[in-house]
Amino acid sequence: MTAPSISIITPTHPARCRNGMLDRALRSVWGQTLLPQAVHVAIDTEREGAAPTRQRALGAATTDWVAFLDSDDLFLPQHLQKLMLYAQETEADYVYSWFKILNRDNVIMEQDPIFPPGHYLNEFDPDAPHQTTITTLVRTELAKAVGFYEAVEPGGTNPGHNSGEDRRFTHGCIAAGAKIRHLVDKTWLWGHHGQNTSGLPFRGDAVEVA
Repeated sequence: MTAPSISIITPTHPARCRNGMLDRALRSVWGQTLLPQAVHVAIDTEREGAAPTRQRALGAATTDWVAFLDSDDLFLPQHLQKLMLYAQETEADYVYSWFKILNRDNVIMEQDPIFPPGHYLNEFDPDAPHQTTITTLVRTELAKAVGFYEAVEPGGTNPGHNSGEDRRFTHGCIAAGAKIRHLVDKTWLWGHHGQNTSGLPFRGDAVEVA
């Protein structure tokens, strides 16, 4: 039986191409114990925002599954392998795990200052969905059916702000009847720097992720 194929979907912008963030993220992909079959990177040169940029990268995927990785984050070495095994075990359509925080000094923080203690231990409840982040493994057919688009103001025709596209995507998957499962493990690093990296001096030091 052929193993499921995976594409990495990464939106980025020119600043992250210049300062080394994108290269660092991609190095974490090629260090995986389960390698993807393709990597699709879309560069936002027109300041469109993350949602339409991610949608362009997603549109190129032809594999069974897609794994989302923002260009300021990193996969720990077993990220893809653990999520794929869990997806197979649970027959899920959408799997997510949790993260350790990588601060701007490239220090990995074991304590999470963003979410309350124990938050990441909670099973996903489709009737009361909590934030999953966008660093997920999703069946490609499902991801393309739901998609990533700009927010539209209620009653209006003009796009609104692009923040929250990960939450909109999760709710769209729920509406589509997807089986979502949470792997209680910290398998990736969230690059938490508190501001947009277009104006952030980035330290490109190597990060030990073993």
